Amino acid sequence: MPVDRDRVAAAVRELLEAIGEDPARPGLKQTPQRVADAYAEFFAGVGVDAAEPLQHTISVSRGPAPDTLPSGAVMLRDIRFRSMCEHHLLPFAGHAHIAYLPGEQVVGLGALPRVVDVLAARPQVQERLGEQIADSIAGALDTRGVLIVLDAVHECVTMRGGRQPDASTVTIAARGVFTDPVARTEIIALLTGGAA
Repeated sequence: MPVDRDRVAAAVRELLEAIGEDPARPGLKQTPQRVADAYAEFFAGVGVDAAEPLQHTISVSRGPAPDTLPSGAVMLRDIRFRSMCEHHLLPFAGHAHIAYLPGEQVVGLGALPRVVDVLAARPQVQERLGEQIADSIAGALDTRGVLIVLDAVHECVTMRGGRQPDASTVTIAARGVFTDPVARTEIIALLTGGAA
């Protein structure tokens, strides 16, 4: 269901009044509609199937070595994402790093950022976002393992409360063979740019 922009705009007008502002003054007159338009984008993933981009797979059992499965992980690093913390409705943004160990099929690399985009475009917490990305990939693809590393900066940490402007949060979600800490050590180093 799309975001109800009229209701969001009305709520923003009410919020401006609640903080003692005049939503009719020149600088704020367009703010309710601007926020409604922004929220339509920020929350476009609500109710959307994140696994849909993964439905178009490519068989690796055809081609020059049809009896050979990929022996190594497929990795996509530095996928930029932004989301809204469900606790304060403040943004958090960073990079997602994805690795999966394919079985019989692989997916076009462009599908992986779309999964991140769909799941990030809803009220979120980073810990759940990583788990949802891992579940979507593991559930839609024939994988032997999935590893998601998210590194993000949260405005609820940098701009309010303890105000830690240099703090970032790193979370890891693992499925299959990557649930073994030893098995994921090399992959984490490769994903995050560290030495293997």
